[in-house]
Amino acid sequence: MLQTIIRKTKTLRAWRGAVGMQTATAYAAYRVAETLRLPQPATMKIKPPRAAHALSARLHGSSDLDVFYQIFVQDEYSCVRGIRSPHLIFDLGANVGYSSAYFLSAFPSTTIVAVEPDPTNIEVCRLNLAPYGARVQLVHGAVWSSTSKLALSRPTSHNHEWATQVREGVGGTVQGWDMPSLIDLSGREQIDLLKVDIEGSEVNVFGPDSASWLPKVRNICIELHGAHCEEVFFRALQGFDYELSRSGELTVCSNLRPK
Repeated sequence: MLQTIIRKTKTLRAWRGAVGMQTATAYAAYRVAETLRLPQPATMKIKPPRAAHALSARLHGSSDLDVFYQIFVQDEYSCVRGIRSPHLIFDLGANVGYSSAYFLSAFPSTTIVAVEPDPTNIEVCRLNLAPYGARVQLVHGAVWSSTSKLALSRPTSHNHEWATQVREGVGGTVQGWDMPSLIDLSGREQIDLLKVDIEGSEVNVFGPDSASWLPKVRNICIELHGAHCEEVFFRALQGFDYELSRSGELTVCSNLRPK
């Protein structure tokens, strides 16, 4: 019991430091209501200092607050804030738009191509990114090794929308995009930051065909899901020099240049 109290106290302090006392108190009230199974609203509005506009988070067992905690309380993408003047960022696995909002706020001159396959996530993503206007190109689909229809595979646990995967199969309803098609869609020739969190699909994206588009990428920030994903990813980068660093669950490859 004492360890639980200490852990929750530290979490509340982290929230207060990241988003202020008022929002931290609202978060604490929500967690208490959740524990006691009391009535609560369907969503919460949060305005973190590192976002230019307030963001919506779903409650009632959603993983939105967990994602928010990683991005705005733990500040997990601080590892890429040193990139100089990025003009184009690809957010592959945009979830509900928190990472895109973080990047758009950190880099006022950047535009984002945000790709998300889950139809429930993308509606919240659209709402959260609407204030950024034409700086956002939102794609309802999934990055893949080819342009084909894919099927969603949702986790069975209650609050893990962030772990939704895609797979090939009959009856797929999600549009798959290969990287050359997404680059054409953006109308640009260079991706200054490629952020990737696609729940294992990196095996498909960074296969042999990646050699055709990787020279157009300056920096990569990726969450690798397991040893096989890591092996495929680093094999794809064998023809490049880069600076490698890690930040929590993220692997960062900076300043990519062909050997």
